[in-house]
Amino acid sequence: MSKVAHEDKDGTQWKAPVYEQYLVTAAGKITCLRCTAKSTRTKLQCRKPALKASRTQKCEFHGGRPHSTLTLLEIAHANTLHGESTKAAKQQYRDDSVLIHELEDALYVLKMAEGPRTRGRKPAGYRGVHTEADVIRMIRERCLHRM
Repeated sequence: MSKVAHEDKDGTQWKAPVYEQYLVTAAGKITCLRCTAKSTRTKLQCRKPALKASRTQKCEFHGGRPHSTLTLLEIAHANTLHGESTKAAKQQYRDDSVLIHELEDALYVLKMAEGPRTRGRKPAGYRGVHTEADVIRMIRERCLHRM
């Protein structure tokens, strides 16, 4: 990968990398497109040939192969180890996490708990409970509408 000098409008010069577009293999008998992926660690261009079906000139390891919806479903099914990580189970976990954080806040507002609180960022969908009015709102929204 060589570098080509460029100059901005303000006169600053910089060098942009130029990717090698072709890969010559088999002692010069085969010429093919080269993958344009670049390593973040070594800053070198990938040495594998790009796939013909790739719109982005990438090899099979860097996402050059387009997948149909059926193929994506098969990949997801193959990567599922058990039924505990389904989308519905993950959403239930998020909802429960929000409820636990709101209940913890309610305990501190009502002075029913003391000591350190749960560390870390609050989950998505969390609405803070800072006053007794917020506790009443939370109870109405969370508990009473389920009956």
